[in-house]
Amino acid sequence: MIKFAYMINRLDGMRFEDFVDYHRNRHAPLFKSIPEAQRYVRRYAISHPVAAPNQPVPAYDGLTEIWFDSLADYEAFFTSNNYLEKVRPDETWFTLEGVMVTDELVVIE
Repeated sequence: MIKFAYMINRLDGMRFEDFVDYHRNRHAPLFKSIPEAQRYVRRYAISHPVAAPNQPVPAYDGLTEIWFDSLADYEAFFTSNNYLEKVRPDETWFTLEGVMVTDELVVIE
């Protein structure tokens, strides 16, 4: 399993609540709607920070995790016409701040 973690921030001037609403209720359903998401993506999860006692202010407004069986599936998804023409233009609503590509070692299940 190949996992991609994308750290994202909202655009300048956008309220955090509006960003979360857009990310959850517009962007995520759009991502899920393209056939390539069903074919290539094994897991798609979005997360947003919550207030937690004794924790620093979050560095990012959101985290997107996308899992693929292989790098070939990743490439097929992100080069598909549906992604490039429908989903990619919608990503202008936030800024990509960092990417991490990982493999996972489960320590506690």
